[in-house]
Amino acid sequence: MTATLPAIEPLLARLWGGEITDKDYIGYFMNEHGERLVFAQRRGQKTARLWHSDADRQMFHVGDHSLRLDGPLDGMITVEDLIINREEATWLSACLAASRHLRRSRA
Repeated sequence: MTATLPAIEPLLARLWGGEITDKDYIGYFMNEHGERLVFAQRRGQKTARLWHSDADRQMFHVGDHSLRLDGPLDGMITVEDLIINREEATWLSACLAASRHLRRSRA
């Protein structure tokens, strides 16, 4: 008997209002406050997409050099205009590293 798992991509696409398909590398994270983050990288795209529930699920484009430690406050970690904590930054860094080969590939 082979169990087929339901595809998570359509569910995430509906919940987050973004285009997420089975062609994307997907990362999911929930922080200590119950806020959820979703990462999606499509093969051949120069940037990945990031959604954060604390940012009204606004989509951010992220790449290998998106994480910054130069926010308005000393030591603040930012991605685009989004402030994230160290755990979120660690997760995002891992997602970016795991999907780097997809950003280099042609669609």
